[in-house]
Amino acid sequence: MDAILVQQNKHWHNGTYDKLLIRDCLPELITLFNLEEILVLLGVRRSGKTTLFRLLINHLCKSCDPKSILYVNLDDPYFDEVAKDAKQIYKVVESATRHTGVRVDYLFLDEIQNVYAWEKYVKSVYDSKVFKKIFVTGSNSNLLHGEYSTLLSGRYVHHVVYPLSLRELFFNHQMVDRSSLIINKPKVLSLLDTALVHGTFPEAYLQKDTELKRKILINYYETILLKDCIYQENLPNPRLARELAYYLMTNITSQYSYNSIKQYLNSNEHTIKDYLSALTNGFLFDEIKSFSYSLKTQSRSRKKIYCVDNGLISSVAFKFSGNKGKLFENFVYGELKKLGCQDIHVFNDKKECDFVVNHYGKHLPIQACFELTATNREREIQGAQSAMNEVNSDKCIIITFDQEERVDEKTFIIPIWKLFFECSRPENLFDLFSWVA
Repeated sequence: MDAILVQQNKHWHNGTYDKLLIRDCLPELITLFNLEEILVLLGVRRSGKTTLFRLLINHLCKSCDPKSILYVNLDDPYFDEVAKDAKQIYKVVESATRHTGVRVDYLFLDEIQNVYAWEKYVKSVYDSKVFKKIFVTGSNSNLLHGEYSTLLSGRYVHHVVYPLSLRELFFNHQMVDRSSLIINKPKVLSLLDTALVHGTFPEAYLQKDTELKRKILINYYETILLKDCIYQENLPNPRLARELAYYLMTNITSQYSYNSIKQYLNSNEHTIKDYLSALTNGFLFDEIKSFSYSLKTQSRSRKKIYCVDNGLISSVAFKFSGNKGKLFENFVYGELKKLGCQDIHVFNDKKECDFVVNHYGKHLPIQACFELTATNREREIQGAQSAMNEVNSDKCIIITFDQEERVDEKTFIIPIWKLFFECSRPENLFDLFSWVA
């Protein structure tokens, strides 16, 4: 075991990790060090949770002995026995202490959902104050549902990790302020164009070879679907799960009902709901409902589906990469989620608006349109304005690839690269007048 622990804990002998991508959420996560609670990072597989662990370890190494920090990747086949019995984690910690001669104060458990009854171990060592701080990651949102959340109630804080945001892409290319963004605008648009098709999973994004990039993304899709959706959710019919996932991937951003899907897949509505829930729990998809002040109307309305990353869409639904409109809408949705917008609906009354964002009781209609033309301009603007009037908002936004205009005092056309560079929190969306030219 010593060899595998040394391999996974290079900071014991080499100090800090280098060549790590900048993540916007790092300062916020560091502030949580002052809390006793377990820090839980949730998110789709390969989104950068391990990199965040290494960034946190780098920060800790500045003020403590690196050998007091133990990182365990529970996705490693070596820990298959640990996966069967959470009590084996005690032995892993003991082995680390014997090898380094230093007590473990900070415990990092990566992909904890692989371990049976992990929550009982974590609760026990937390209540006993065995460690100064415990960090865990998981690739399924059920990690904190049901029995898990009951056992750990009041003992954790969590943060959802997504693939790289546009803002993070710009920062990692040394474009850290408005002037550098303007000066490097051709590069900005090139980065955006690549992200629209190939997504922003860190490893895949950094890969230059397009075909290799696609192979990486297909592997991600298969692993997420199998491990984090089918296996983790104990789905009895893997074939149906695959067919549903492919149906959703090829109909991304389209409206649907459970009845229409059940007919297409020759299943039943209850099963479709259960399987779709499994796919969203694995962070592969997000489902949004139509805007209504009535929860009953929301639940009965047609839904829209979005994928966690554009690269998966382009790679799995192979002929999809040329549909810039749908890819752009899916990308905008992803950026809103990365910004921290949690309550998002589609507006579908007499006219349609892609998103209505609710933030602490304030509503903001947002239209996603790759390019405004003579053909679609009136429809897109009227859709946003209709939603604005219905939800009693004082403004609406049309997000484009690279068009900018103030239509009137309430209607703003803003390029995506500018909007999501200027906005680091949801409330920035509602404060347009402070930074819109």
